Amino acid sequence: MTDATRNLGARSDEVNTQAATISNLGDEADRHDSLTSHADSSSDTSAISQGHDDLEKVPTARDEQSQPATNAQRTVTTLPNAPPHSVFTSGQKKFIVFMASWAGFFSPVSANIYFPALNALAADLNVSYTLINLTLTSYMIFQGLAPAFIGSLADSLGRRPAYFFCFVVYIVANIGLALQDSYAALFVLRCVQSSGSSATIAMASGVVADVSTPAERGAYMGFTLAGSLLGPAIGPVIGGILSQFLGWRSIFWFLTIFAVTFLVLFLIFFPETARNTVGNGSIPPKVWNMSLMSYLALRKARKDGLEHDAPVEATASQNTQPGKKKHGFPNPLASLNILLDKQTAVLLFYNALIFAAFYDVTAVIPSQFAQIYHFNDLQIGLCYIPFGFGSTSAALVNGQLLDRNFARWCRKLDVQVRKGRDQDLSNFPIERARLEIALPATYVASAMTIVFGWVLDVEGPLAAILVVLFLTSFSMTVAFNVTSTLLVDFYPKSPATATAANNLVRCLLGAGATAAVIPMVNAMGRGWTFTFLALLLLVASPMMWLNIWYGMKWRAERKERNESKQQARETKRSDKAEKGAVGRAWEDAERKEPPVEGGVPEIAAVAEKDMEREQAGTGRRGLYRAQSHDHVH
Repeated sequence: MTDATRNLGARSDEVNTQAATISNLGDEADRHDSLTSHADSSSDTSAISQGHDDLEKVPTARDEQSQPATNAQRTVTTLPNAPPHSVFTSGQKKFIVFMASWAGFFSPVSANIYFPALNALAADLNVSYTLINLTLTSYMIFQGLAPAFIGSLADSLGRRPAYFFCFVVYIVANIGLALQDSYAALFVLRCVQSSGSSATIAMASGVVADVSTPAERGAYMGFTLAGSLLGPAIGPVIGGILSQFLGWRSIFWFLTIFAVTFLVLFLIFFPETARNTVGNGSIPPKVWNMSLMSYLALRKARKDGLEHDAPVEATASQNTQPGKKKHGFPNPLASLNILLDKQTAVLLFYNALIFAAFYDVTAVIPSQFAQIYHFNDLQIGLCYIPFGFGSTSAALVNGQLLDRNFARWCRKLDVQVRKGRDQDLSNFPIERARLEIALPATYVASAMTIVFGWVLDVEGPLAAILVVLFLTSFSMTVAFNVTSTLLVDFYPKSPATATAANNLVRCLLGAGATAAVIPMVNAMGRGWTFTFLALLLLVASPMMWLNIWYGMKWRAERKERNESKQQARETKRSDKAEKGAVGRAWEDAERKEPPVEGGVPEIAAVAEKDMEREQAGTGRRGLYRAQSHDHVH
């Protein structure tokens, strides 16, 4: 009894201990539930409060202008664990941008190196100056059309294949121009030359978007555009020297040698940067997207057994493996779709007006300086130095101004920017941050255009003309460089296509202006021609203000439209996939042997056969009914 009692007591103690443990666990569960309930309540309250705040923060157009800080401060953030925008080092970025800037140099230098030789070409080919001027117009037309094809190709297939194609076409065209002897051949080959070189400017903007964030984009864009604007600075000087001492054919041989030199260095060193192909640079590209150095490094790594998987720092969208995406024929309609957006349309049209005035100034210099100052080709070429120097200086200074003004707005809105990380610009007043630099430059450019026309009209001193040329080119370049940077901010995922749309508008309008400026000077006089152009810039300047006033609203509407289209495409794709799966299931069912014991479709088929045989009066009706009954059960 004692042992039994002792055992019973021990077991009772164990039961009490377990009961206490269960009680403690129950108390902890109650506390957890209480805390969870409190957290959920707090979360719900916070969500309701946040929802209330969101309702209160829906801005009107006036609120967006008067209190932009409240919007931007709460919405513009940088994710702390976000991957770097680009894995390229600072030195690699500088080299990449330098090569893109050099590539963008070929299109404007090919146009401007030609100016001092216009008189010699007209004499050698026995055509009028008006017809020779049409080769400038045709060049600008194709300068606007070609990037619409190449830009979409560069955004989808990669920068390197697009660059290679462009330079092969460009080199072949230059060889043909150096060998031709007729105006028709000159006209056609200038169009081919323009097609090969003009897309490099659009791709340069794409390369900058690949490797830079909005906070640092101004400086990189300025440096990139400095290459394209260096053409007006040294192109006419080189053209004047070559035409004066070696003849106009030497101009095209020079361009051929220069392009081959670039292409060799490009093929050896330039890495692929397109984000649709290599993400932030961490995804290995296909062989045709590799530079020679990258290919040799990869080959050595494979040989040594050191090749590893790609880094994992690319985002989900960036980690799309190359080669899985179908690459179709370049779609020029992508650029046209960009032009249909009202925000982009007003921005690009005004930018095209500035560009047209820019080219009108350059186009009248050869003929007017020859008439007024009796200059030869070399002297005319030297007169372009202040104009080109103003453009180059503006590109370099403008980039710093853009980045500083962006940083100023970030400080004003209490936004912290992490260098090298992507930033949400959905509610950031990027239009105001950019266009605050462009607007003063636009009004200065208008004033300088009027001064240039009237100093030229009175045949003023050459020194005055050269100073005015510098100020005119400086202010105009600041204005349309800001537009180019803002356009990349609008379309960071397809910057080459967006820049192609910019080229399309400004080059077509510039081509018309270039063709019309000499007849206008002959009919209206130099002073009134450029006064008309300046007044046109002033009258159209409210287009820039529209982007400042309504830009954020228009950008939000465009984002909503794009998201709706994307959702519709995904729905359509899923419907197609579902239909395809159903079709494959039916095909598989037809190929399979009849089941031993089927489901409802088989039962229905058996019943239908029974009815047919009953109508035929077969004598085995009962047997089939029994079989059908067995199948059902």
